[in-house]
Amino acid sequence: MHTRRRLLSTVLTLPLLALSLQAAQPTVGDKVPDFTLTSFDGKQTALAGLYEKGPVALVVLRGYPGYQCPFCQRQVQEFVEHAAEFDAAGIQVVFVYPGPPDQLQSRVAEALTGKNFPASYTMLLDPGYAFTTQYGLRWDGPNETAYPSTFLISKGGAVFYAQIAKLHSGRTSAATILSYFPKKKG
Repeated sequence: MHTRRRLLSTVLTLPLLALSLQAAQPTVGDKVPDFTLTSFDGKQTALAGLYEKGPVALVVLRGYPGYQCPFCQRQVQEFVEHAAEFDAAGIQVVFVYPGPPDQLQSRVAEALTGKNFPASYTMLLDPGYAFTTQYGLRWDGPNETAYPSTFLISKGGAVFYAQIAKLHSGRTSAATILSYFPKKKG
């Protein structure tokens, strides 16, 4: 009888334990969890090192779920078109491209082809989904990688805007991000 109760208790506790192990998605007011990823050009980049310099627009793409996501392509192109405005506002734009480690570098290169990706922007690679799992953004469905998401992070590392899309098309526009920052004079 005692063994049955212990077994039943264990069976009932395991799902609760699994839920508690899932990472919480950052929300407005949270101190954002730090991470270090490698940029497309091979540099190790820590989020804390970026937000110490000023505000960061952290944009999580879907990566390569068997094809280049057309919504990601449009979003990146829109941000590229507004690069001068982001630079003038002092906003560091950081994209995260998740995916399986094999061929990730070549998939990012393919995604950036013809984009004239600004030197002031950073494209970080998330091989094996370490970052997307840490942030609770892993979209673990057929042909999925990560929930398209955008976080605005203050100089001190606090989230002051968060949008996590449960649809491919639910993206934050460049205009929305820019509306959170006053235009600098002069």
